[in-house]
Amino acid sequence: MTHDPLAQTHDWTDSGFSTRAIHAGQDPDPRTGAVVTPIHQVSTYKQDGVGGLREGYEYSRSGNPTRDALQEALAAVEGGDAAFAFASGLAAEDTLLRAVLRPGDHVVVPDDAYGGTYRLVARVLGPWGIDHTPVDLSDPDAVLAAIQPGRTKVIWVETPTNPLLGIADIAAIATHARSAGAVLVVDNTFASPYLQQPVALGADAVVHSTTKYIGGHSDVVGGAVVVADGAQLPAGLVGPTGTTALRDAVGFLQNASGAVAGPFDAWLTLRGLKTLAVRMDRHNANAEAVARFLVEHPGVREVLWPGLPEHPGHEVAARQMRGFGGMVAFRTGSVESAVAVCDATRVFTLAESLGGVESLVEHPGRMTHGSVAGTALEVPDDLVRLSVGIEDVEDLLADLEQALAAAGLSR
Repeated sequence: MTHDPLAQTHDWTDSGFSTRAIHAGQDPDPRTGAVVTPIHQVSTYKQDGVGGLREGYEYSRSGNPTRDALQEALAAVEGGDAAFAFASGLAAEDTLLRAVLRPGDHVVVPDDAYGGTYRLVARVLGPWGIDHTPVDLSDPDAVLAAIQPGRTKVIWVETPTNPLLGIADIAAIATHARSAGAVLVVDNTFASPYLQQPVALGADAVVHSTTKYIGGHSDVVGGAVVVADGAQLPAGLVGPTGTTALRDAVGFLQNASGAVAGPFDAWLTLRGLKTLAVRMDRHNANAEAVARFLVEHPGVREVLWPGLPEHPGHEVAARQMRGFGGMVAFRTGSVESAVAVCDATRVFTLAESLGGVESLVEHPGRMTHGSVAGTALEVPDDLVRLSVGIEDVEDLLADLEQALAAAGLSR
């Protein structure tokens, strides 16, 4: 029998980041040799006799080869044991939280969390009996003080935070989570797995809106949960499969609740992941130039980017991140001037979301974070958030110059 090298599955564990992003879970098709994972646009699979499943596939909510390829690749780039792909970032968050929480439990959340996360915790899970405490995650002692012994089952971390670009010390908070028997979840959307590896720093689970940097082209909505090897449910909890493994509970609920990534969405996300490293390098470089331009502009009151030495989280970010990310926020001094800047940009597109190749601008107080208005998480009304894309940086700087001038913030 002739040896078929295409039938062999390579172990990419010890390979570099980009090699894993391009190859993990994506070996050439054993039948045709196709180097790109096929889109298995199928709902059901022929069985070889009752219960005779081919490689475990029976129905695409439960398993699909394209989604499986994405999940294997995501686990590889995050350094996790398993990954689960969802229809959106919030679907991923909802599934994870319902896997680890029960009525009466308590969650520690960032005091400037993404508005959608706060809405899910406060307004969806709140009526179900889940309490939460917003806390400044840049202060590990404040996190420790917010833990309610026996009740706190999740510590939810964003770093950098959305939209104020706060930085949390993941390793320090992991110590507190372990002592409390709580699950440490890190939303790694802003950093991406290329810039930050929360699992290596002690996180039990990582969540992503893969819509953002991982997808990277503003053409697909998706989410993911990556679970660390050996991660357990909160102390005393047994999952629906009868085990205490976090992986088992999330996997069960992914199938049971069904908010899975479709095959074409999974394929687009997988395509974006292949170029994540090179895109992030450009996002970082452009963001640094934009941040330094804004710092020098007399019409700008404050610039928030963790790469600036004066940023309060700069030292921690430099220690736990490969780069400082493509997100920049700044304050103009008034809501009127902030809105005027957003209205005047030409290269920066006024839109929600982030992480695509094109640059975006938004007013968080009236757009992405409108759901936290009037709460402890309300953001400053003069804040402008930039998702710095990969265009020519000279064009980005010229666009900001004219938009600030149009808003009455000229030099």
